[in-house]
Amino acid sequence: MKKEDIKILLVDDEPDILEIVGYNLSSEGYMVFTAENGEQAVKKARKKLPHLIIMDVMMPEMDGIEACEEIRKIPDLKDTIITFLTARGEDYSQVAGFDAGADDYITKPIKPKVLVSKVKALLRRLKTSAEDGNITKIGDLVINRDEYKILKGKEELILPRKEFELLSLLASKPGKVFKREDILNRVWGNEVVVGGRTIDVHIRKLREKIGEKRFKTVKGVGYKFVI
Repeated sequence: MKKEDIKILLVDDEPDILEIVGYNLSSEGYMVFTAENGEQAVKKARKKLPHLIIMDVMMPEMDGIEACEEIRKIPDLKDTIITFLTARGEDYSQVAGFDAGADDYITKPIKPKVLVSKVKALLRRLKTSAEDGNITKIGDLVINRDEYKILKGKEELILPRKEFELLSLLASKPGKVFKREDILNRVWGNEVVVGGRTIDVHIRKLREKIGEKRFKTVKGVGYKFVI
């Protein structure tokens, strides 16, 4: 997807942030739309169908958490990437954001160039996770769901079923933080899970086989796959 086709919605009640961040993203070639509060964000998101939403948490009219929850109810926006702008040390905002359906967060203050790099990393998910039927190619990994087989470069890996399904889930949306309860529901379903550290053990095994840096722990929330 070309940069000029990528739509970004920037939401903040501070005009300076809208101007500075909006300018830097526009200069990169992206289509940038802005909103000053949560209510405007929901309306504009419904109309513009952005690929990425960067949204402040604390805003008048409707805060970012409420806006995120409303946006996630819109079917046409189910694949939109939502990241929050949070003040340094606001761990509670980050956890609340993930609970509301956010994919990531950016800590303020942040330099414009660093933010642009972060945006590129978030948008990479739109371009690098190419699926061909039941085959997913991402980076140097090829995940074949039909054969339950992994190719890492030229090396073929045969993983136990749950490790394979966990990897397949996390790699389906690189950069997205999957909450622990979502992972349990989607990988283990109604099966009885013995012990609360089942996911941690499987992540540890995947790190040993796929690479330590591929899997990032988001403390108190869950895990994400990193390209």
